[in-house]
Amino acid sequence: MGNIKLFEDKKVRSHYDDEKEVWYFSIIDIVAVLTNQPDYKKAQSYWTTLKNRLKKEGSEIVTKCDKLKLIASDGKKYFTDVANTETLFRLI
Repeated sequence: MGNIKLFEDKKVRSHYDDEKEVWYFSIIDIVAVLTNQPDYKKAQSYWTTLKNRLKKEGSEIVTKCDKLKLIASDGKKYFTDVANTETLFRLI
């Protein structure tokens, strides 16, 4: 089941895992909201740079991020980095 959440009129793709009873949110969408970045590619680049820096620093938070297929703006599903609420708060 895929869902779209709105935060200040910006879309955040999400997925609810019924088995684990956990919400997952698109990290790139969250980055776009927090940086006020309307350009998806720039938000994606920001996340890629941040993820690489965290890995170099030895942060384990990146390993807690999963990949799920979420619907993109073109209507197709692509693997996207996602995180649950706890992991998102740690990233922020």
